[in-house]
Amino acid sequence: MPNDLVGQIMSTDVLTFTTTDSVPDAAQALVDRGVDGAPVVDAGGRLVGMLSSADLMLQDSNLHLPTVVAMFGVTVELPLSNRRFDRELKKALASTVGELMHDDAVTIHPDATVRDAATVMHDRDVSRLPVVDRDGKLVGIVGRGDVLRYLVGGEGE
Repeated sequence: MPNDLVGQIMSTDVLTFTTTDSVPDAAQALVDRGVDGAPVVDAGGRLVGMLSSADLMLQDSNLHLPTVVAMFGVTVELPLSNRRFDRELKKALASTVGELMHDDAVTIHPDATVRDAATVMHDRDVSRLPVVDRDGKLVGIVGRGDVLRYLVGGEGE
C-alpha cells in the first residue's frame, strides 16, 4: 500500500497564488479555504514558491533584533543574526505574495510513492508537498493528512 503512487492520493483542487497577489488577499483566501499554505505559480502554472501561514504571521510578530556581543571593549554583531533580521524585515514589509513566499519549495512527482512522500515530509519537516510534473508544472498537492487518511483507510488495496 505505501508503494502506491502520490498521483492516486493528491488533491487536484489546489488553491494557488501568483507573485503579484496581495498579501491581505492571500491571507483571506487561506482562511476561506481552511488551509495553512498554498503553492505560488507563474503564468504557465509552473511552481515558483510556497506561501504559508507562518510567512503571514511573521508580518504581525516582533522582529528579532540582531545579536550583539561585547567583548574586551569591542562590539560585534553576529553575521547570521543580522541575516535573519534582514530576511524577517523584508518579509514583514512585504505587500505581495512574491515578496513573502519561500522560493525553495520541496516538491514531489505524481509517480513517487506514498512512502516517498511520507519520507520527504518527515525528513524535510514540511506538512505539504506540491506535486509537479517533469516540467515543474503544478498538478496537485499532497499533505500529511492525505497520507495519513490513505494509510489508515487502506485505499489502493
